[in-house]
Amino acid sequence: MAHSMGKYADFEGLRQRAVALRRAGHSLRQIRDELEVHNKETLQRLVEGEPPPEWTKRPRAKDDLRARARELRQQGWTYSRIQAELGCSKSSVSLWVRDLPRPEGTRTKEEASALARRGWEAQLRIRDEERQRTKETAKQAVGDLSPRELFLVGVGLYWAEGSKDKPYDRREKITFVNSDPGMIQVFLAWLDLLGIARERLRYAVMIHETADVTGAEDYWCDLVGADRSQFTKTTIKKHNPRTVRKNVGESYRGCLAINVLQSADLYRRIEGSWYGIVESARAADQ
Repeated sequence: MAHSMGKYADFEGLRQRAVALRRAGHSLRQIRDELEVHNKETLQRLVEGEPPPEWTKRPRAKDDLRARARELRQQGWTYSRIQAELGCSKSSVSLWVRDLPRPEGTRTKEEASALARRGWEAQLRIRDEERQRTKETAKQAVGDLSPRELFLVGVGLYWAEGSKDKPYDRREKITFVNSDPGMIQVFLAWLDLLGIARERLRYAVMIHETADVTGAEDYWCDLVGADRSQFTKTTIKKHNPRTVRKNVGESYRGCLAINVLQSADLYRRIEGSWYGIVESARAADQ
């Protein structure tokens, strides 16, 4: 400060001239150029206490909204209602009217609860609509699968959900189990692509004893379009009374197991294809 003040020895005289210019309606820039004072801090000290002329003040775009918000708050409006009326954010409303007294409640506890519940339900509907839009957009982006794409999808699908051969337990046969109808349909389409005749397939339903066993058997039979003779005996899982099951209701139909007869060679091809995918992914990563 001493250094900057040393440049302006007659500070008081300079201040008198700056104040006179300020009161005459000059802006800081005009005073700076007139007095040749280019140090911002010194310039501020020269006009300290003197308000800027009206013409230099920027009009604030939200002044009218603020005044209206305060007027509505004094009439007893809530933040949400003011926000909806003025089209501004609730945080702005809060900032503008927080010094005003809170309006007295006009709703009963039950009415307020019902209003909050309706608001929450509306919010859930909006979220669900957004969720469905995202899913639909992703679905449309897939388009038609090429034979190669379906082949690779099927290999990954089987390696995730199908039975696998182990050195200590040789199982070179195709067994695929799932409860998702879509997974079952994709797997069957994949077998069709590989030229596996449907006559080579055997199906088995696996389900809890407390479910609609007959209904589940009918459902899976219709889904795969197979004759009942291709279905082996249904596996019934005993219910543990200490277990609280969540897979209940009409949508629960157990799992469907698909077995491919004479499938050792096919299993070896799947395993080899899977390791080919792994090697390719590693190479791409490197």
